[in-house]
Amino acid sequence: MSVARNTMVQSSLTLASRMLGFVRDILLVAKLGAGPVNDAWVTAQQFPNLFRRVFAEGAFASAFVPTYARTLEAEGPEAAEAVAQEAMRVLFAATAALTILFQVFMPWVLLVIHGGQADDAVHYDLAVLLTRITMPYLTFMALAALMSGVLNSSERFILSAGAPTLLNLCLIPAALVSPDSVVTAQAAAVAYFVAGLLQAGVLWWGVKRQKVHLSLIGWPRLTPAVKKVLVLAVPGTIAASGTQINILVSQSLASFEVGAKSWLYAADRLYQLPLGLVGVAVGVAILPRLSKAARADDHGSSRATMDEGIGLAMALTLPAAASLMIAPVFLIGAFFARGNFTDLDALYSGNALFHFAWGVPAFVLIKVLAPAFFAREDTKTPMRYALVSVFINTVLGAGLFFWMKSHGMQGFVGLAIATSVAAWVNVGLLWSTLARRNWYRPGPRLASGLIRALLATLIMSVVVYLMLANLETLKGHVLNSRALAAAVIVLAGGVTYGIAALLTGAIRISDIRRTMRR
Repeated sequence: MSVARNTMVQSSLTLASRMLGFVRDILLVAKLGAGPVNDAWVTAQQFPNLFRRVFAEGAFASAFVPTYARTLEAEGPEAAEAVAQEAMRVLFAATAALTILFQVFMPWVLLVIHGGQADDAVHYDLAVLLTRITMPYLTFMALAALMSGVLNSSERFILSAGAPTLLNLCLIPAALVSPDSVVTAQAAAVAYFVAGLLQAGVLWWGVKRQKVHLSLIGWPRLTPAVKKVLVLAVPGTIAASGTQINILVSQSLASFEVGAKSWLYAADRLYQLPLGLVGVAVGVAILPRLSKAARADDHGSSRATMDEGIGLAMALTLPAAASLMIAPVFLIGAFFARGNFTDLDALYSGNALFHFAWGVPAFVLIKVLAPAFFAREDTKTPMRYALVSVFINTVLGAGLFFWMKSHGMQGFVGLAIATSVAAWVNVGLLWSTLARRNWYRPGPRLASGLIRALLATLIMSVVVYLMLANLETLKGHVLNSRALAAAVIVLAGGVTYGIAALLTGAIRISDIRRTMRR
């Protein structure tokens, strides 16, 4: 299958999940508002979200797939199954032990990520309770990630991309159980636990259908094969999760400004959409092909795959980033300003979204560039660069946060700026290292495609800007609804970009036909 078709499968299912996720977040944000209860709920999601993105959205799989695929090709399915089973037992034991430790020491652990509100005993205790309930999601996601890696190695992407939908299907009913915000937060935490169990179960069934039989029964053993997986997986997981760690750091600093976590969370829901739909999907889709090319020492195929991956990622990401920069407050207001989440909250959240938006292409590129290292079983280099970006984000974010607050400005906006700066530094380090090692140098077709995509994005941006300038007239034609107006603008922008991309050659009909044939 082509990169484009694999990405289409991954993105289509992710889109369904993200659309359900929007419904979930609209309901929960309206019920919880922006304040200490929602801050507690956002805190309870920090660890599950981090580990879902680290494990389930490709990071662990990026480290596991090359080893599993190499064993499958060189030694056969039985040897590969043994590697997967032993790795799963070790992973389960380690994450279960970590979960138990967190349960015991949660009041002190949360001082790191929610310490700014520790003086509010009632809501701090609520955050502790909610996080204790959601924490087992870590173990479920670790198991799900390994099984996704097994499926992805056989270029089976449907279940691994579709399983996250179960989280939203569990959380939507939880948002409707009670008018009380605290009860709603508690129900949502329980839904997280149930969703994790269901996701792991569905992927277990999918792996079994591929005639790979895995079992948790038996003592974990650090066999040579497992050690090799872990040597690659630990730094690889850190490398692929740099952006998520930066978000965790930003959220921790945001606890010193009541409501800031809620505002950042609403912004996160929008700018994470292209990252999940495009960056993760392309990264997962190209890894098996890059691994195969690396084993065959086929530099031509490797470069072609990277060119296709980067070109596709940027063609889909640039218009999304431009839209988020043009209308951040309007989009936040249209989707989230209802119930207890006010227009003022939308303004604050939109200010953060603008600065996340210009970092979106970097967030996506990290997901596409890192697999070029993972395919060659080099996970340490991306890990070092991820840690550099974490350091920059922490220092710059803390500096901007407290400096802006001391000057009467919104400190949390500085956290968004730091996250985007850190991401672009990470991209620069990854790209320059690939070029220096002669592992990847972009071809002329990629450069031409990027220029065409930028031109198509500019055309779309003009159309979106003009529609926003005539927003009141537009609203008059859609029942005076801000949400419907936003939907019309988003649809018009998408159609405009599609037509402009075809006219400029950013997207070619021949490429679409070739993808459909594949």
